[in-house]
Amino acid sequence: MLLCTDCSCFLLIKVASGGPEPDDGYVSGRHRSPRHRRAATAAAAALAVLVVALGLRFGLPLFADAGCAGQVKLTVAAAPAIAPEVRAAAQDMSAGSAARSGPCFTVDVLAAEPSDVAAAVSRQQKASLSGLDTASGTVAVPDAWIPDSSTWLVRLRAAVPGFTVTDEGSAALSPVVLAMPEPVAKPLGWPAKKLTYQDLVTQVTTSTTLRAGIVEPGRDAVGLSGLLALDAAAGDALPAVLHALATGRSALRANLLQQFPQDKDAASIGSALGLAPLSEQDVVAYNATSPAVPLAAVYPSPAPAALDYPFVVMPGAGSAQTSAAASLYQALRSPAAVDRLGRAGLRNPDGTSPGTFSAPTGAPGTVAAPKAGKQAVVATQINRALAAWSGVVAPARLLAVVDASRSMADPVAKNGKGTRMQAMVEAARDGLSLFSDDWQVGIWEFDGAAHRQLVPIGPLINNRSDVADALGTITPHNTDAGLYRTILDAYRAVQDGWQAGRVNSVLVMTDGVAGPKQGDLALADLLAQLKAAKDPGRPVQVVIVGVGDSVARAPLDEITRTVGGGVFIATAPSQVGDVFSQAIALRVAVSR
Repeated sequence: MLLCTDCSCFLLIKVASGGPEPDDGYVSGRHRSPRHRRAATAAAAALAVLVVALGLRFGLPLFADAGCAGQVKLTVAAAPAIAPEVRAAAQDMSAGSAARSGPCFTVDVLAAEPSDVAAAVSRQQKASLSGLDTASGTVAVPDAWIPDSSTWLVRLRAAVPGFTVTDEGSAALSPVVLAMPEPVAKPLGWPAKKLTYQDLVTQVTTSTTLRAGIVEPGRDAVGLSGLLALDAAAGDALPAVLHALATGRSALRANLLQQFPQDKDAASIGSALGLAPLSEQDVVAYNATSPAVPLAAVYPSPAPAALDYPFVVMPGAGSAQTSAAASLYQALRSPAAVDRLGRAGLRNPDGTSPGTFSAPTGAPGTVAAPKAGKQAVVATQINRALAAWSGVVAPARLLAVVDASRSMADPVAKNGKGTRMQAMVEAARDGLSLFSDDWQVGIWEFDGAAHRQLVPIGPLINNRSDVADALGTITPHNTDAGLYRTILDAYRAVQDGWQAGRVNSVLVMTDGVAGPKQGDLALADLLAQLKAAKDPGRPVQVVIVGVGDSVARAPLDEITRTVGGGVFIATAPSQVGDVFSQAIALRVAVSR
C-alpha cells in the first residue's frame, strides 16, 4: 500500500497473506473511495492497470507534481487473527488522506505468526527462545509488529539485552478462557455457575473421561497464558495437571481445535478433547461455523493474561516509519475499525465490547484489561513455567557439570553478596524440583584439567536425594578451570550412553574461562573435536549457564553453535535462578 501522510499521491494497498483480499489484491485512487479506480487521464488509468497486473509491491506517484517528497517503505507484521482488520484500517487511511506535501510510504502488511517474528528477532540477535525450533525461517524482522500478546515482548526483552520497542498501545483485546464442549461444561454447572480453578483442576486430575490439551506454550501465547494460570492455581497438583495437558498438546492452535468433538453422540464427545485454554476470539470463530458441538467459554478468576495485541515499532525503524506506524495505529482506533474488530470477535483494548461484538454465552460484558505501562506477567514467571513444562514433555538424560575452580568463590557481581558457587548451587537445587522422576541425571564437578563424577547418570526416581546431596558438597578448589577439556569429555560421555526418546544433553554451570589454562584444550581444538564427534543420529546438546560479570560469552557461543544448545548468563545474584530456568526451558525447543 502506498500510504500518504501530508501528501497527494497514487495509493496502492497489498496484504501479503491472511484475510480476504480486495477484488484484485490492490486498492488504488487519488483521495477517493478505495473500492473505485478513477484516473484523471487515460495514461494514468493505464499505469494503474499495469501496476495491478504486474503485482508490484510498491506504489508510484500518479502525477509528477503529486507532491510526494520521497518514498519510504513500512513493513508491518500482524498476528493472523487481526491482520485483515489492520489491512482494512490502512485502506481507510488511504481513502481519507488529504492533499499535502511530504513523504509517501509503501506499506506492506504481512499476516505472520508471532512465533515466526519472535524467532526472526532472536536469530537476528543471536539469542535463544524456547519453543521456536519449528518457527518459519522465512519471516524477516518488520518495521512494526502487532503480535497477539505482550508476553512475546517480555520474553524477547529477557532473552535479548537492550531489546526496546516503541509501544503505540493495544490494538484490541481477547481474554484467554478455558474452552469446553458444551455437553462437558453443562454438568459442571455452566453457564449459571462460575467455575473455579479448583473445579477445573479437580476435573483434569481425577476424571477418567475428561481429556485436556494445550497448544505448545513455548510457541503460542494462548498456551502460555493458560499454563501460567494453571501453574499458579494447581499447587501440589501441578505435576498431574501438566501431565494431563501434555497428553492432548498440539503444536498449532488450529490442530488443537480439530481435537474437539465433531459429532453429538456420547462416544465422540467422550473420546475427544474436553478442555483447553483458548482465546475468546477462538471460541467465537469456532462457534460461528455452527459446529455439531459448540464450545463453552469458561472465564475463571483470577483471569489468565489476556491477548492484548500490542502495536509496537521495532528497533531500527526510522522516524518516517515510526510516523507512518503511529498513523496506522490511530486508524485502528477509528469507529469503523473498532466495528470491524468487534465483528472479528475482538474487544476494545479496555476490555469493553464493541456494538458489533457477539459474546459467547455467559461472557462478561467487560473484562479486565492490563494496566497501561504495566506487564501482567514477568519473565521470571514465564521461564519457570516453561521449565516446569519442559520437565514433563521432554524427558531428559542430563549430565550436569559444575565448575569448582577458585573463581567460583568470587561474588556474582562486584560488591555483591554471596559467591558464584552459592548462587549456582541454589539455582540448581531449585531447578531439581522441576524435573520429573523419569529424568535421568548425573553430576560432575571440575577444576584444573580434571573432572570428578559425583553421581552417575541415573533415574531421579532412584537418585534424586543423591543428586541434591552432591550439589551441597561442591565447594571451590584452589585451581583454575579446565573448562574446554571437561566439555569435550562430558559430551562424549553423554553420547556414549545416548538414549532414543530423550533429550540427551550436557548442562555446564560455570563462570567462564578468561584464557587458556595449563593442561586444558585450546578453543580451536575443542571445536574441531566436537565437530568430529558430532553424530546426527545421536544428537547431544550443550547448554551453558554462566554466572558472574566476567563471563566471556563469545567462545561459549561458538561451542553451542557447533553442537546445538544455548548460552545463558546471569550477571547479578537475582538473575541466576531465572537464567537457570531459561536454560532448562530451552529443552522444549530441541525435544522434537
